[in-house]
Amino acid sequence: MLTTRFVNGAPNWIDVGTSDIDGAISFYGGVFGWRFQSAGPEAGGYGFFQLDGKTVAGGMQTTPDQGPPSWTVYFQSADAEATAKAAEQSHGSVLMPPMDVMGEGHMAILADKASVPFGIWQPGRLKGVDVANEPGSLSWVELYTPDIAAAAWFYHETLGLETAAVNFPGGTYTTVNPAGADEDAMFGGLVPLADDPTEDTAYWLPYIEVEDVDAVVAKARELGGEIRVPATDIEGVGRVAKLADPYGARFAVIKNAQQQG
Repeated sequence: MLTTRFVNGAPNWIDVGTSDIDGAISFYGGVFGWRFQSAGPEAGGYGFFQLDGKTVAGGMQTTPDQGPPSWTVYFQSADAEATAKAAEQSHGSVLMPPMDVMGEGHMAILADKASVPFGIWQPGRLKGVDVANEPGSLSWVELYTPDIAAAAWFYHETLGLETAAVNFPGGTYTTVNPAGADEDAMFGGLVPLADDPTEDTAYWLPYIEVEDVDAVVAKARELGGEIRVPATDIEGVGRVAKLADPYGARFAVIKNAQQQG
């Protein structure tokens, strides 16, 4: 499970790039109760989504040449330069080279073999999100990819991630965890892109833990969001739904079975 006891290879940050930051602030505020705090004039419009004063994500306005509105998942790296080099050596690419972020840490945006963007964050003063696996915060991530074996190899070579096959009703799910960690450290999965009939482009999907999936779905629809997959119960996992904000950034929500009650 995701925690804020970050280890190398585990997700430690998410942010949304959007064509309308004010609209996104309104949408996510309505859906999750998040409030937005600017990182200051020197941050180029970047800011932090917070819940009860704790940072759960970042966000900023982006331009069309930076790609369509989307959520980016960041993974912890002890050495951003070395991780970027490993990505290139593993047939990925560096979309934004490692850079210092105002002394808070070092970041880079990379892409895997299937051209899926993802971020790396080498912590400095900022370790990562303040809260995880609690209502209103990041709980799980999934990679939708055309080639699970190739993706598993790439992320192992680049981030040291390990995979395992878990049997679920209806098939097998490929889980992901940091190197040397046990199954309690699983933080995500690799999913065949064909399992998402709404998309033909591979992508990382962040899941936000919520207390009531159906209420969140209804609120998202009311605020102009898209319901990509309606609320569904998955045995042994929980209740999930896959959504997109009004600008097209994809995300999912989940109420974990362990937190049902």
